[in-house]
Amino acid sequence: MMRLLPFIIVLSILSCKTETKKEVNEETKDTVKVDLELKELFTLMQGSFNSAIQAEIDSTYYNISLHMYPIWEDKGNFLYVEQSLTSTPNKPYRQRIYEVKRDTDSTFSSAIYKLDTDSLWIGKWKNPKAFDSITLKDIALKEGCEVILKRIAPKQFIGKTGDNTCISTMRGASYARSEVEILEDKVISWDRGFDAQGNYVWGAEKSGYIFNKID
Repeated sequence: MMRLLPFIIVLSILSCKTETKKEVNEETKDTVKVDLELKELFTLMQGSFNSAIQAEIDSTYYNISLHMYPIWEDKGNFLYVEQSLTSTPNKPYRQRIYEVKRDTDSTFSSAIYKLDTDSLWIGKWKNPKAFDSITLKDIALKEGCEVILKRIAPKQFIGKTGDNTCISTMRGASYARSEVEILEDKVISWDRGFDAQGNYVWGAEKSGYIFNKID
């Protein structure tokens, strides 16, 4: 019996090593999956879009251009975002930087930052390298305005902001609320403002804007 003990001990050690290797492999597999989902979301958000089709069908919607292009590629998943009436591309009404990252095992977040001097960056979606001249220290996080997204199917993410966490004083509002759906060929975005009593004060009334990808 004593002669068998070393052999039994060796088998036990080998078995433990095999289990550890298996666990590591499974962990690595999960990590790869997480990275691929985040990459998928970030890729879907990139490009130029407009709401021309929706505006033609329903005159209560404007034809709006939306441009989202990656910047600071060595620092994470950042996008420069610019929106304007398609008829006046040199007068954007919204310029932001989004940071896209994983929030939990099942959710992602898109944090929103304001630029210090918007006018300096008009049209810079055509030249994303221009943003290499600034850093995170030069932009301001809009607290409570991050969009939390879930992947509900391949190439389909749905998300929204907190119900009343994103402060907005535009047109008498107290807070803004955004609902977003991101698909392979379009982005649907519904931004609305509400007063302190929860009454609607600005934004599309019926449903979100449908931005079809044009590149």
